[in-house]
Amino acid sequence: MNSSFTCDLNPGRIVFGAGSVERLGEELQRLGVERPLLLSTQQQKPDLERLAAGLGSRCAGLFTEAAMHTPVSVTQRALLAYDATGADGVVAFGGGSTIGLGKAIAWRNDARQLVIATTYAGSEVTPILGQTEDGVKTTVRDPRILPEVVIYDPALTLGLPVAMSVTSGLNAMAHAVEALYAKDRNPIASLQAVEGVRALHEALPRIVQRPDDLVARGQALMGSWLCGTVLGSVGMSLHHKLCHTLGGSFDLPHAETHAVMLPYSTSYNAIAAAQELKPLTTMFGDDLGQGLREFALNLKAPSSLQALGFKQADVERAAELAVRNPYWNPRPVEREAVLALLRRAWAGEPPIT
Repeated sequence: MNSSFTCDLNPGRIVFGAGSVERLGEELQRLGVERPLLLSTQQQKPDLERLAAGLGSRCAGLFTEAAMHTPVSVTQRALLAYDATGADGVVAFGGGSTIGLGKAIAWRNDARQLVIATTYAGSEVTPILGQTEDGVKTTVRDPRILPEVVIYDPALTLGLPVAMSVTSGLNAMAHAVEALYAKDRNPIASLQAVEGVRALHEALPRIVQRPDDLVARGQALMGSWLCGTVLGSVGMSLHHKLCHTLGGSFDLPHAETHAVMLPYSTSYNAIAAAQELKPLTTMFGDDLGQGLREFALNLKAPSSLQALGFKQADVERAAELAVRNPYWNPRPVEREAVLALLRRAWAGEPPIT
């Protein structure tokens, strides 16, 4: 690593700790938002209604149609609701789907955003928007996309099912792994990446054993915050290109796809980025891809694309899409090598370098 470097550190305000959701009204006032539109998925509507009740007449309205991969059609409906209710900001309550919707609104109308994160997605601290239209997922990076305030309340994650906690945490880890070998990596982002992985490596097994462990839940949120921060600070590589392809073009679930693909993409780059990835071997062993796979298997995470409903007949098509306009990667992105990777990931076979 060079002694001289340039890096962008994400601005924003973090409110962290059990019970911090009670400061929502105070934080909205600080942000200058008088009539927020509250966002969630349909599944989290009851939680959103309780949040709205606490705000009383200050709440402009609710929009509960957030969906995976941030479909542009959903964003357009949300923008209509934003205008119709006279909202002057958004509160996104939930994980990556809802956070993505808030970002999509803000990117279009410059709305001020407050996020109440209830998963370990990390999207809440990035200026990146991934959205899907006509079966293609694209990403946009813009300072307007970054939320101004994030509330991390570990108590709100106690209801997050263990399986979802695991895949969400592995999704966060994937950001950090790729940050370590990013083309524009820097010492600060690398430190954040390693510590983010370390926090999740310690927290996720404890959450599996005791889902009500509030300390472990807080540690997982801290890890996801760090991993999300590096996602917003440096570029991503093959892993994220593969997951964007599988999610945007084949509608595979976001966090689960990241969880399945992480060992395979890591093994693909293991030799080319051996020095950069070395700090993680103290946690997962010298064969990093296999170590990540064993870690995920012990947490009972999904271990194959087949288990997520991906069809074997679509493997070649996915490989073709993934090598088009590839992200920078430490190892050349070659169709046959990517195809072999996807075939092993489909079957759940051990990754190979």
